Amino acid sequence: MTFKNIPTAYQKVPGVIMVVISAIFWGVSGTFAQFLFEEKGLEPAWLVCWRLVLGGLLLLIYSLFQKEKDTFQIWKKPIDVIQIFLFSIFGMVAVQFTYFYSISLSNAATATVLQYLGPVIVVTFFAVKNRRWPIFGEYVALGLALAGTFLLVTHGSFQTLVISSQALVWGLLSALALAFYTIFPEGLLRKFSPAAVTGWAMFLGGMLMVPIMKPWEIQGIWDFETFFSFGYIIIFGTVLAFYLFLSSVSIIGATYASLLCSVEPLAAAGTAVVWLGVYFGFLDWLGMIFILTTVTLLTINAKEKTPKNH
Repeated sequence: MTFKNIPTAYQKVPGVIMVVISAIFWGVSGTFAQFLFEEKGLEPAWLVCWRLVLGGLLLLIYSLFQKEKDTFQIWKKPIDVIQIFLFSIFGMVAVQFTYFYSISLSNAATATVLQYLGPVIVVTFFAVKNRRWPIFGEYVALGLALAGTFLLVTHGSFQTLVISSQALVWGLLSALALAFYTIFPEGLLRKFSPAAVTGWAMFLGGMLMVPIMKPWEIQGIWDFETFFSFGYIIIFGTVLAFYLFLSSVSIIGATYASLLCSVEPLAAAGTAVVWLGVYFGFLDWLGMIFILTTVTLLTINAKEKTPKNH
């Protein structure tokens, strides 16, 4: 039996496995980052600088080995150069720094869940842009997102925050950066491969941070645990996670891949609770479920509105 003779449902299994693994890699990398901040004395911006430079460089090398002709094509037209710089600064650097800084102010689980409010911002943006009211499912999703965030940051009390106001602000900025990261590069991705666009955005962003962060000035305590955590974030949490996600999209499509990426907050919460002893109570889990349900509803609605010939 050839691969073409295998039923479609079975053909999608490898894609499902790959996207789930990539989401777990991303989620666990947030917990490793929290460990480096709390136990080894590394600064979020310093770690982001290294992650972007090394991760971007490895992705560009991968792109070249794949013999993708568009790896350097992105530099031929001024409009593309401007877009890649804007995406690098306000998309790639912003989403990485706000997420890691939010982790340093709270924990990996809370920061990851707050970042997943990004799809709500995306829906709001397109509703305004297209001058249309959200459909019923989107209203439900927005309500769940607000309720989930309220439970996560207040535990149901209107008078207190269970995380600092700074952590809440940077978590919401992380969601805003994720929304920009999702929306802005659409034009670039129509012309160039995801590996080239993401690789250049990472590498450029990291290099722009170099004069400020001075990555050659080593921070914190460096022992086996530090090297292992640092290596995991670069290799598994950046390069392999991105590669597996791209591969899964070609098999199961971007809609289902984005939906299955909701495993990421669960992975971040699970490892933070078990490994780092982060307290995550009933209301925290309930808030997470509400926000992940939001992502599910928005993904389903997006699929329903997509023309069948796409």
